[in-house]
Amino acid sequence: MKPKNHIKGRGAQEKVHNRFSENRYEVRDDFLNYCQKEGEQIDRHQTTFIETFPKTIVNKVTSPDVGMMYSLNPYQGCEHGCVYCYARNTHEYWGYGAGIDFESKILVKKNAPELLEKKLKNKNWKAYPISLSGNTDCYQPIEKKLKITRQLLEIFLKHKHPVGIITKNALIQRDIDILSELSKDNLAVVFLSITSLEEETRRILEPRTASIKKRLETLEKLNSAGIPTSVMMAPIIPSINSHEILPLAKEISKRGARSVGYTVVRLNGAIGDIFTKWLEKTLPDRKDKILHQIMECHNGNLNDSDFGRRMTGSGHTANQIHQLFTLARKKYFPKQEKLELNCDLHEQYKDGQLRLF
Repeated sequence: MKPKNHIKGRGAQEKVHNRFSENRYEVRDDFLNYCQKEGEQIDRHQTTFIETFPKTIVNKVTSPDVGMMYSLNPYQGCEHGCVYCYARNTHEYWGYGAGIDFESKILVKKNAPELLEKKLKNKNWKAYPISLSGNTDCYQPIEKKLKITRQLLEIFLKHKHPVGIITKNALIQRDIDILSELSKDNLAVVFLSITSLEEETRRILEPRTASIKKRLETLEKLNSAGIPTSVMMAPIIPSINSHEILPLAKEISKRGARSVGYTVVRLNGAIGDIFTKWLEKTLPDRKDKILHQIMECHNGNLNDSDFGRRMTGSGHTANQIHQLFTLARKKYFPKQEKLELNCDLHEQYKDGQLRLF
């Protein structure tokens, strides 16, 4: 039975007040039309794309436990609609809400390629892997049309600069040609986000993302092209996907993933209320159990902001998850590889260019 009053195709189930002018450029309704054809109840919040003009594009990451030092996000907001997404709170800084606004008001940085090239040409820049994206998915649906991420990859290749990609969209297959060239010099790595093997779980948790079948196919194709991959099972949500750790590890190891990682869900800022209301509409019979188990992982709260503990949680439930991952890695990734990229080629390239003058 379909959840009562559930908004089809969205993770958040309502607009959320922003604590902190919107200019409309383009409206997409293709997904809504599809839902209507399927006879599903749909929302009427059409997606708006808003062009922005940042002065810089490479951001230094100061959090010590996220595994990256620099990130680049060509888009703010994300049409994928993952209800648990930690990036929802950042939309408030742009004047929007963390709920449906985050999924339906997408900020587009069309000058990102120009800004990246300027950064890589800077004589003071020392090569270090830059992550696409780290905040919102660089292969979300609008990328198919705008191709900003593809332009960025062309610049990374041109300047022989290392890049890491985090995505849950099969659109990355389009750019296998560039990624394979980068990989020949150990300049690229892809982290695919796969949170479940169950399509129904994917559909309600991450409504506009690529299907599980397409993500597994993408993993296989990237590895076949010589592009190193890892899988992030993030986040683990107790009583939603926590039972899938071993079968997922087995499946991705068969398809060539070099390693697997995870985080435990934490519902920081506005996300706690968004997630709770989502549970009321999608999994009402399991709502209390899920919330209590999440709180068990964070000292009685839905969120823990302490570095070193916030990603993995603490307590009995978190320890169970950790033990399952330890077993999964031992069984399916006995030689789990640490993927390190080449930072030397860019310096050589830059020195060579400078000698021309």
